[in-house]
Amino acid sequence: MAAVLMASSCSWRLGNPIPEGVPPPAGDPVPAIDIEADGRPADQLREWAAERAPALKMPAAALEAYAYAARVAEVVNPKCKLAWTTLAGIGMVESHHGTYRGATIGPNGDVTPPIRGMQLDGTSGNMHIPDTDGGVFDGDSELDRAMGPMQFIPETWKLYGVDANNDGEINPDNMDDAALSSAGYLCWRGKDLSQPKGWMTALRAYNHSDQYARMVRDWATAYAHGYSL
Repeated sequence: MAAVLMASSCSWRLGNPIPEGVPPPAGDPVPAIDIEADGRPADQLREWAAERAPALKMPAAALEAYAYAARVAEVVNPKCKLAWTTLAGIGMVESHHGTYRGATIGPNGDVTPPIRGMQLDGTSGNMHIPDTDGGVFDGDSELDRAMGPMQFIPETWKLYGVDANNDGEINPDNMDDAALSSAGYLCWRGKDLSQPKGWMTALRAYNHSDQYARMVRDWATAYAHGYSL
């Protein structure tokens, strides 16, 4: 089900340098589709994704999810101007498009086995985040973990998680749900991702690291030009 992607008033703080090449190119345009179609709406992009995924070295199902999420953003919140290449760059950095440690993406977008980050205990540059989901998504733990192919923190998932494949579940371990939820979060935080400040604001909200933003930029730029780094 298409989510209402809203824009925020957040902006890039003055004085912080913006890397060159931001925002990255938008890549091939996504075909017009019925974003409210029954079943898995991203299936409408199967042929489009199949033509491009091999050169990009990513599962076609992941590309379908990114393109669908970007298409929803384009239709529902045209001011956001989120490109699928940015979502693909994030997906690559976060989980190798849902394939980290041998995980695979099923026909409905489910990623198995579930992908989990390290415990957020305040070490290795991570935040310290006590358990917020009662172990529902990250097991019996006193600390949260980032989860799913787009690596959402449970507390953030509660706010932004949506059902994108119409299976009645809002699942961080589903590629479609995770990609569309990421689109909503990025649009909310960045407002207009076609502008350097908006794009950096959104990426810094996703991961407060300029190095992270540059990595996403580099992968997104490669995908826009039809290849993988």
